[in-house]
Amino acid sequence: MSRIALVTPADTTGERQQLLSQIHGAFGVTPNMFKAVANSTAALKSMWGSFGALGGGVINAKLGEQIAVAIADRNDCEYCLAAHTALGRKAGASAEEMAAAQAGQSADPKTAAALRFATAVVTNRAQISDEEVVALRDAGFNDEEIVEILAHVALNLFTNYVNVAFKVPVDFPSVKLRAK
Repeated sequence: MSRIALVTPADTTGERQQLLSQIHGAFGVTPNMFKAVANSTAALKSMWGSFGALGGGVINAKLGEQIAVAIADRNDCEYCLAAHTALGRKAGASAEEMAAAQAGQSADPKTAAALRFATAVVTNRAQISDEEVVALRDAGFNDEEIVEILAHVALNLFTNYVNVAFKVPVDFPSVKLRAK
C-alpha cells in the first residue's frame, strides 16, 4: 500500500491532468510512480521533463536502462528494477544483458565502464576519483556523454527514492533484487 495517494487523471485537472495524459500516452497506462509524484505538479514536471530530455540525449535508451537497473538494485528499488528491466528489453537489451547490468556489469567494455562509474557515484555519494572519470574517457566517452551518465544517475536516484520512501506498488512484471 502506497504511503501517499496515487493521483489519476480523473482525480485532477489542469496542468497535472495534462502531464498525466502525456505519460499515459507514452506508456499506454499511467504507471503508479507517476501517480505518486503527481501529488506535486512541480515534481511531476521535473521528473517527466527529465525523462524527456534524457530520452533525446546522446546516451542511447539501452544504456540508459542498463544504468537504471544498476542504480535500482543498489538502492533496493523493486519498482524501478521492474520498470527499467521491461524498458531495457523494449530498448533492445537481452534478458542476460539486463541481469548483468543489474549487477553493474556488461560484456561490452564501454557499457561496463559506464556501469562502474554510475554505481561508484551512488555507492560513494559522488565522491569519485580523477581515475574514475579518466576510465570513462579511456572507454570512449566524451564529456557530453559523461555528464549525461551522471544525469541518468541523478534521475534514477529521484525515482528510486520516490518509490522506496512512499512504497509505491509495483505495476510492472516483478524482477528479483540481487542478494547482497
